[in-house]
Amino acid sequence: MLQALQNQKRVLRKSIHSVIHSLENIQEQSRAVTAKILLLPEFHSCTRVSCYLSMPSGELDTSEIVTTILESSDKSLFVPKISQNGTMELLKLDNQNDLDTLPSGKWGIREPSYESEAGPRLNAIDAGLDLILVPGVAFDRSMTRLGHGKGYYDRYIARYIASGRPRPLLVGLGLRDQLLDTAVPVEEHDYKMDMIVTPDAVLHR
Repeated sequence: MLQALQNQKRVLRKSIHSVIHSLENIQEQSRAVTAKILLLPEFHSCTRVSCYLSMPSGELDTSEIVTTILESSDKSLFVPKISQNGTMELLKLDNQNDLDTLPSGKWGIREPSYESEAGPRLNAIDAGLDLILVPGVAFDRSMTRLGHGKGYYDRYIARYIASGRPRPLLVGLGLRDQLLDTAVPVEEHDYKMDMIVTPDAVLHR
């Protein structure tokens, strides 16, 4: 049963990746999603936000969201760092210059080190988070998310909640073709989103 479910996920990932890599309007769709995020009351009211740094291609571009958070006087930005043992941490970026000087890691994604010029980076597990902007390969209208298959976010959210902190608001970001009308295969450990934002819609759980 589990093997069949994982096979379904694998096939769906391959199908969606093929569609995305054929798109010519990812930047246009990214701008539409960004505009919706920046208008959300939930975004305006939060102070500690995690947002992923997008891949150079084949993914919704989060650069404008990231810059907006860094330029905000009342928000702190935490971004993913994958450790050598495969655990994801969310570490604080200091400013735009800090972002611009990050080296590229796996898949061409920029990643912070554990220290910045100012000293050890603040970890979101210690600081607390109000909102996590979550990447995904696909989402459905029951708020289920299909990730890239590494389990980084589901394991991180479970560890974050186990630390005793309240669950942050989980907001999935997707392109038009990543929101499916059919059900995304789901396992017991897969966290549902509280909101999903696409170029055309904002879905609430």
